[in-house]
Amino acid sequence: MPEISPALYRAGSGEPLVLLHGFTGAWMHWRPLLAELSRRYEVIAPTLDGHAGGRPYPSSSPMSFEGSADALSAHLDELGVGTAHLVGNSMGGALALELAKRGRARSVVALAPAGGWTQGDGEARRLARFFARQQRVSRALEARMPLIVARAKVRRMALRDIMRRGDLVPASDALRLVELSLGCTVAERAIGALREDRGLVLGDLERIECPVLLATPQFDRVLPPERHAPRLRREIPGVQAIVLPGCGHVPMWDDTPLLIGTIAEFVDRNTPAGAAATSVPADPAEPAAAPPHTASQTASQSA
Repeated sequence: MPEISPALYRAGSGEPLVLLHGFTGAWMHWRPLLAELSRRYEVIAPTLDGHAGGRPYPSSSPMSFEGSADALSAHLDELGVGTAHLVGNSMGGALALELAKRGRARSVVALAPAGGWTQGDGEARRLARFFARQQRVSRALEARMPLIVARAKVRRMALRDIMRRGDLVPASDALRLVELSLGCTVAERAIGALREDRGLVLGDLERIECPVLLATPQFDRVLPPERHAPRLRREIPGVQAIVLPGCGHVPMWDDTPLLIGTIAEFVDRNTPAGAAATSVPADPAEPAAAPPHTASQTASQSA
């Protein structure tokens, strides 16, 4: 039976597919993709520790990708998830790569993963300023946010830092994105770690043995591709790298068919023969998704 709560979305059957959201987010960041993906796979989308609706971040864990991966591994153990195909966006992409180093991934689709900078290059401190400003502005406008997100053009402008087509996000979802961001209990601590530039650089990437798809949004304003993708392309063994045309940092709303097609294509290609997913009805609480396109089809249509 599906399990849906603020802490977890779990539905479908077949190959296990774990979806990991980004910093200050929650599982609902994957909402546009869930109906179609849960028809194909067993989808497990947890809200990460310290994020709105999720479990508290362990006080004994360091604020680092390794510490977060420890907490996530323990959570997956509790959910009965061993190895799985992992899809992560931003911080979730970094955690997917951390879990891959530990042998927990059957494959990884890393959507604009964090941690590709190098210590001391200034990117961590720039991100600290970005997230601190984002939190500050959201708090200042919180009371007026229902009016701000009510109009599609204004919604697109308000969300321009994280996506290209904020006008495609329903007003209720846009409001929820802001509420989730402000409900992130670990935000201040994580921003502090970015300011100190410690524990938030991905290392030992040569330990990854599973297939990895590095999917870089063309118009990522949070982690600009030219600064954040090159080291990952160099250091992840056998990595396949693509660009998501017309997409911003959180691409799930920007081009839903492209994301569904990209994920399904890579997961299916890296699923052993005879392990095909069992088709199940989509959860009626989830919005219907557009039919999936392959990555190459959508890229050519967007060109």
